[in-house]
Amino acid sequence: MIHIVIEKAYENLVRAETLEKAGTAVITHQGADPNTDLSIVIDSDEKLQTLNRDFLGIDAPTDVLSFPSDEFDPDEQAVYIGDVIISFQRAEVQAKNAGHPVINEIQLLVVHGILHLLGHDHADSTGKTRMWAAQAEILDQLGVQIKQLPE
Repeated sequence: MIHIVIEKAYENLVRAETLEKAGTAVITHQGADPNTDLSIVIDSDEKLQTLNRDFLGIDAPTDVLSFPSDEFDPDEQAVYIGDVIISFQRAEVQAKNAGHPVINEIQLLVVHGILHLLGHDHADSTGKTRMWAAQAEILDQLGVQIKQLPE
């Protein structure tokens, strides 16, 4: 199950169904258990900066943070793989700079964040190539046009 939390300020700007569809596409593409649990949160630059500072020691806002987990949820009978938290404000700026709609950027960030939860990394060129290819395939399946992928 994909748990969606959209901060009140962004409720009218992002549809939970769009986030869930993107999340499901990643789970399916990666061959993960369809009963996998995770959370997707849309929040503010301020919230992402606080989390980035408190958990990664970087006192600056960021576009997306992934917090992996590997806990079994007995109520859902599923593995909870973690949380993806996205800054709506960062997504808005990045979308404007790239020349595509903000919802496309948010879907990219959902895909990117969940790939991290599933073990992808872009710290080296091999991992980056693999992760960027997976992102492109998933976004293509969703019909999401992105003019530039994040570095």
